[in-house]
Amino acid sequence: MPSYLLNRLFYIVVTLLGASLLIFALYALTPGDFVDSSPKLTEARKLELKALYGLDKPLVARYFTWLGQAVKGDLGFSLQHQKPVTSLIFHFIGNSFLIAFASLVLTWAAAIAVGLLSAVRQHSWFDALVTLFVFGAMSLPAFFIGLLAIKIFAVDLGWLPPGGMITTGSRSTGLAYALEVADHMFLPVVVLALLSVGSLTRYFRTNLLEVIRQDFVRTARAKGLKERTVLCKHALRSALLPAITLMGFEIPALFGGAIITEKVFNWPGIGSVYMQAFAVRDYPVLMGFTMFIAALTVVSNLIADLLYRLADPRIRLK
Repeated sequence: MPSYLLNRLFYIVVTLLGASLLIFALYALTPGDFVDSSPKLTEARKLELKALYGLDKPLVARYFTWLGQAVKGDLGFSLQHQKPVTSLIFHFIGNSFLIAFASLVLTWAAAIAVGLLSAVRQHSWFDALVTLFVFGAMSLPAFFIGLLAIKIFAVDLGWLPPGGMITTGSRSTGLAYALEVADHMFLPVVVLALLSVGSLTRYFRTNLLEVIRQDFVRTARAKGLKERTVLCKHALRSALLPAITLMGFEIPALFGGAIITEKVFNWPGIGSVYMQAFAVRDYPVLMGFTMFIAALTVVSNLIADLLYRLADPRIRLK
C-alpha cells in the first residue's frame, strides 16, 4: 500500500504538470485578454497594466512564473475582481460543493435503487419507463431542464424559490438560515442529479443483470437466503465495484455541470464566477479554476481506487 501511494502521488504530480502546461497554453495563446477587452482604457494605460501584471513578458517566462506561484498555492490575480484567484475560488467553492455533494448523494441513491428494481424486473413496464426516462434525461440540455423547473415549480406552482441562495433581504440565522438555503438549493440539486442519474442508472442495471446470473448468486439462493438478502448483500455489492471507478469522474463532472446550473438558478458559486470570467477574458480565474478541476479529477480517481480496495479486500493495490 505505501509503495502504491508513492507511485500514484508521482503520477499525480506528472499529470498536473502536463495539465498546467496545456491549460496555460490554451488561454495564453487565445487572442486578447482582460486589458485588451476594456474599452475605457487608453493604449498607454493598457501598456502600463500589461507591464504591471507581467502580460508583456514571453510566454515561457510567464508560464514558469505562473507555475512557481501555483506550487505555492497562488493561482494568480483576478483582474476583474481585484483579488487573488485562490481566495476567490475558496470564497465561492463552498457554495458549489454544497449542491455538488447533495447532487452526488441523490444521484447515487436514485441510480442504485432504480437500477436494482429495473434489473430485477427486466422487460417489465417499469423497466420500459426507466429506459424512456433515462434517454429523455440524457438528451435534454441542462439550461432547458433548469428553466423548465423554474417555470413549473417556481412561477406556475409557487412551491419553490426561482433562484439565489437566500431570499433577498433575509436576515435569518441558525436553523432558519439552513432551511432557507435548503429550500433554495432544492431545484439546482434535482436538476444536477437528473443530468447524471440516467447514465449511472443504466450502468447499474447492466452490471446487476450480469451479476445476478453468476454462480455465487445461484448458490446464495440455493442456500435458502431471502431474495432481498441475495440482491442487496451479494449481487448489489459485486455490481457496485465497477461503478466505484466512475466516482473519480462524477465529482469533477458535477462541478463542470454546475457551471450552467448555477448561472440558470443564480446560485452564488464558482460556476457563475467562471462564466463571468469568460465574458471579460479574466484568464487568471479561468486558468485557476480549470487547474482546480484537474487536481480534483486526479485526487478523486485516487480516492476511487482506495475505495475499490476497501469494497473488495481481495484486490491488491500495486
